[in-house]
Amino acid sequence: MARILVADDEPGLREFIVDSLELDDHTVIPAKDGREAAKLLDERGFDLVLTDLKMPGLDGMGLLRKVRAEQPEVEVIMMTAHGTVDNAVEAMKLGAFEYLQKPISGPDELRLLVARALERRGLRDRVDGAERHAELSGPPLTYGDPAMRPVVEAIEKVARTSATVLLLGESGTGKEVAARAIHTQSPRAPRPFMAINCAALSEQLLESELFGHEKGAFTGATERKRGRLELADGGTFFLDEVGELKPELQAKLLRVLQERRFERVGGSRTLEVDVRWIAATNRDLRSMIDEGRFREDLYHRLAVFPIKLPPLRDRKLDLLPLARALLERIARDLKRGVPHLTAIAEKRLETASWRGNVRELANTLERAAILADGDAIDASHIWLEDVTTRPTPKTDEVRPLADLEREAILHALEVVGGNRKRAAELLGIGERTLYDRLKKYDVD
Repeated sequence: MARILVADDEPGLREFIVDSLELDDHTVIPAKDGREAAKLLDERGFDLVLTDLKMPGLDGMGLLRKVRAEQPEVEVIMMTAHGTVDNAVEAMKLGAFEYLQKPISGPDELRLLVARALERRGLRDRVDGAERHAELSGPPLTYGDPAMRPVVEAIEKVARTSATVLLLGESGTGKEVAARAIHTQSPRAPRPFMAINCAALSEQLLESELFGHEKGAFTGATERKRGRLELADGGTFFLDEVGELKPELQAKLLRVLQERRFERVGGSRTLEVDVRWIAATNRDLRSMIDEGRFREDLYHRLAVFPIKLPPLRDRKLDLLPLARALLERIARDLKRGVPHLTAIAEKRLETASWRGNVRELANTLERAAILADGDAIDASHIWLEDVTTRPTPKTDEVRPLADLEREAILHALEVVGGNRKRAAELLGIGERTLYDRLKKYDVD
């Protein structure tokens, strides 16, 4: 349910609004005036603000301007017994959702209006969520291989709780995909999913992105900024590559995990946050603890429910279904029809080692889809980074062309399981030519 802030200087009306909206299981926080409401907005997240227009100190218009400037995703309903057309027009121009005339006729009118405002907020959240998913989307959580069954079962069980999860595994195994799956199957699914890569940002920028900052906190901080942690209130926060955190940030993160409190960079006001934590790493955190590079107390806070994702090489049965699912996503991104894999292309994929795991598979298929002229991806479109297919390092030695040709033929036959017709297609030569070369090089 939603978090609603009610700002009105009339105690009786505040109580009426709180009682009415709590009937729908909303969390409703009252404020006796605009200043108190502004303080609450700085300290915690809300979905909707109901504010009186005329209040001592900071009035409703001032509160509306603050919300629009600092939290534009929050809807605002303006209330007043002194309403005029001009007030209504000004409030709507500033971005108010609706203008409610007092006295309110009854709880049903209020609840209906609030439901409409939250519906628009929900639509906006879904759009924002789609954009965030497009920015951070990874391969789907496709599985059929027995190696993935324990992972999926663990995700289903832990998703129903608020337990902190630590995702382990090699780079590219789909840890962010697993984190999203936990969020979407959890009671927090309607709330934000916020992610941050600890290895992608400098220490100062990471701290600012995580906790936010106050105006003047550092050079370039020209205005207050709410951090991603604050924006994720009520939802899920995903810390990718958590093993890259510097010691000072490890200490600050530990405090948030323990107390659910933090301060913006350059600020003194303590803010509260309610998020479900998911962390991920490809590092051996226990070894890092022994080396003094990772806090043991932070590790135990993060590793409440560890899940290890297997590498793609241990998920042989998932390879082709995953490749087809990835091609559907790639085709949407390229705005074209979904290409299919020829049998020889499938064999080429199945013989690769996939040291880069699912991420390498996704990159390989995207490159192949771009190279393919028609609606089919053949082996010739698939370029792999395996040791066996990398270009020979440059040396002063010049090898005979016949040796290189023989190696290419043998490799093609290995890729296609000895099928000479497919090997000829892969090499770009005729079947008769291949037979001649096999005879020439005495290949059985």
